[in-house]
Amino acid sequence: MINEFLQYLRYEKNYSLHTVLSYHTDLKEFCAFLGVAPEHFQHQDIDSNRIRMWVLALSDSNISSRSIVRKISTLRSYWKFLRRTNRATDNPLARIVLPKANKPLPAFFKEDEMENMLSEEYLPSNYERVRNHLIVKLLYATGIRRAELVGLKDTNIDFARQEIRVVGKRNKERVEPLLPEVITDIKTYINLRNTELEYCAPYLFLLKNGKQLYPEKVNLIVKEVSEGSSTLKKRSPHVLRHTFATAVLNKGADINAVKELLGHSSLAATQVYTHTSFEELNKIYNQTHPRSKA
Repeated sequence: MINEFLQYLRYEKNYSLHTVLSYHTDLKEFCAFLGVAPEHFQHQDIDSNRIRMWVLALSDSNISSRSIVRKISTLRSYWKFLRRTNRATDNPLARIVLPKANKPLPAFFKEDEMENMLSEEYLPSNYERVRNHLIVKLLYATGIRRAELVGLKDTNIDFARQEIRVVGKRNKERVEPLLPEVITDIKTYINLRNTELEYCAPYLFLLKNGKQLYPEKVNLIVKEVSEGSSTLKKRSPHVLRHTFATAVLNKGADINAVKELLGHSSLAATQVYTHTSFEELNKIYNQTHPRSKA
């Protein structure tokens, strides 16, 4: 039954392989707690008390509240699948009260740090430096995800409209506007790539051997380009996504517009970035209010 659920997530819900593996891991851990093999798991034997015992065991293991919430969310999805396919009528998760998950505030690069990164000089004939510079600029200019960047093709770019078509989670497409300077840099990069590389896979960003860029390489590129410009311990493509959202919200962008640009399915996922907007307002308030220094 568990394998059928995982197949449902992968091929009917179009969840990514990484997400499906996370669900699989959570279910295996629950089965291990019960002392049964996943293939012998019987949902009819599970009641609220057994799930509460698992929550307590996880808490005693010093697992974060957020991780516990995620694991129970996996069980909720599983029972929802069972009820949807008429395998179960009762839902033992309905009576489970979970600890409140403390969401960490997203890390982001400061504006001057981004300016330092993007103003670094390099030889315009150096393929890897040109590519790396464009990758950081594009991530910062659009807020697209790492996987979305890796999957880009030349045909995703509409130079006339100055737009880029992005394929996001669950194969949902969205269109992002591009700044004129980014369009110019993309043209420069493509010309250099087509001149320098003997073989080119059908993707926008390529390794020097002409093969498609892989996710871990993007991580390394962001770390390399941001080296010396930021004191953040975590310097990743996702931090650039946070930086984009924080920057446009601080400049007054409508949160619903930012939600669409980021490809979020719910507004709640976007609202986490509003903390920095409040910080900016608080800074202005303390600088301008007549009684702030009293």
